[in-house]
Amino acid sequence: MTKGTASLGKRSRGKSHIQCRRCGSHAYHVKTKICASCGFGKSARLRTYTWQKKRNPTSD
Repeated sequence: MTKGTASLGKRSRGKSHIQCRRCGSHAYHVKTKICASCGFGKSARLRTYTWQKKRNPTSD
Protein backbone atom coordinates (compact mmCIF):
# COMPACT_ATOMS: atom_id res chain seq x y z
CA MET A 1 0.00 0.00 0.00
CA THR A 2 2.76 2.48 -0.79
CA LYS A 3 1.24 4.11 -3.85
CA GLY A 4 1.65 7.81 -3.33
CA THR A 5 4.23 10.31 -2.16
CA ALA A 6 6.80 7.64 -1.28
CA SER A 7 6.71 6.23 -4.82
CA LEU A 8 7.36 9.63 -6.39
CA GLY A 9 10.85 9.79 -4.88
CA LYS A 10 11.97 6.91 -7.13
CA ARG A 11 11.49 9.03 -10.26
CA SER A 12 14.58 11.19 -9.70
CA ARG A 13 17.21 8.49 -10.32
CA GLY A 14 18.93 9.81 -13.44
CA LYS A 15 18.45 11.91 -16.53
CA SER A 16 16.95 10.24 -19.59
CA HIS A 17 16.66 13.45 -21.64
CA ILE A 18 18.95 16.48 -21.85
CA GLN A 19 18.87 19.67 -23.89
CA CYS A 20 19.26 19.12 -27.65
CA ARG A 21 22.05 21.07 -29.31
CA ARG A 22 20.12 21.45 -32.59
CA CYS A 23 16.62 22.49 -31.51
CA GLY A 24 17.29 23.48 -27.89
CA SER A 25 14.36 21.53 -26.44
CA HIS A 26 14.79 19.19 -23.47
CA ALA A 27 14.16 16.06 -25.57
CA TYR A 28 17.59 14.60 -26.47
CA HIS A 29 17.81 11.03 -25.15
CA VAL A 30 21.15 10.36 -23.45
CA LYS A 31 21.31 6.59 -24.09
CA THR A 32 19.89 6.37 -27.61
CA LYS A 33 21.46 9.70 -28.75
CA ILE A 34 18.28 10.77 -30.58
CA CYS A 35 16.19 13.90 -30.03
CA ALA A 36 12.46 13.21 -29.67
CA SER A 37 11.57 16.71 -30.84
CA CYS A 38 13.68 17.38 -33.95
CA GLY A 39 15.14 13.93 -34.79
CA PHE A 40 18.78 14.95 -34.33
CA GLY A 41 21.00 11.87 -34.29
CA LYS A 42 18.61 9.87 -36.43
CA SER A 43 18.36 12.00 -39.56
CA ALA A 44 19.78 15.16 -41.07
CA ARG A 45 16.19 16.18 -41.89
CA LEU A 46 14.03 17.85 -39.24
CA ARG A 47 11.42 15.56 -37.68
CA THR A 48 8.00 16.70 -38.93
CA TYR A 49 4.73 14.87 -39.54
CA THR A 50 1.60 15.84 -41.47
CA TRP A 51 -0.59 15.35 -38.41
CA GLN A 52 1.33 18.17 -36.68
CA LYS A 53 0.12 20.75 -39.20
CA LYS A 54 -3.13 22.51 -38.38
CA ARG A 55 -5.72 22.48 -41.15
CA ASN A 56 -7.57 25.64 -42.09
CA PRO A 57 -11.24 24.73 -42.83
CA THR A 58 -11.97 28.06 -44.57
CA SER A 59 -9.45 27.39 -47.39
CA ASP A 60 -11.24 24.21 -48.62
